[in-house]
Amino acid sequence: MSETENAATDWWPRMSDEAANAEARRIIDDVYRPTPPPTPIPTSYRDDTEPASVGDAQPVWQDDRRIVPAWAAGTAVASIGIGAGTTGVGCGIWLVLKGFASVSVTGVVCMGVLFSGLAFAALSIGAAFSRARRSVSHAVYTGPVTKNTHVTTHTRGAFARSHTHLHN
Repeated sequence: MSETENAATDWWPRMSDEAANAEARRIIDDVYRPTPPPTPIPTSYRDDTEPASVGDAQPVWQDDRRIVPAWAAGTAVASIGIGAGTTGVGCGIWLVLKGFASVSVTGVVCMGVLFSGLAFAALSIGAAFSRARRSVSHAVYTGPVTKNTHVTTHTRGAFARSHTHLHN
């Protein structure tokens, strides 16, 4: 051994090989020796002693019935609705912008389908309101009928519509 190795091991007492083997065997046996299981730790305690006959009353069980105020429940429901609506609007905007970003035939067709679908929905809603406002009336006349044939027609505007007026 060199001097540095001797200096490093001088602090430890020297053992014979048999003593070192016996000490190693003792340490290994201590580590792997089975130990009895620990006694279970109680998780609850019940005091069965009788309470004093004079003094404070026994505790009475009180149910935990918390009532949420109406404003808190309304705020929670509104928050969930706003969050879901914002998520839906955000997803829709993302899809529209993704469609605008993909400049391909498929992207152009998809955007055309989107806009034509919106236009079709607006047209359908407008037609439904128009028909709902129009009144349906059936009149049965028993007297003489006069036929007016004086008609005035006006066509004007960028989207030319003919307006026909019957004059009595």
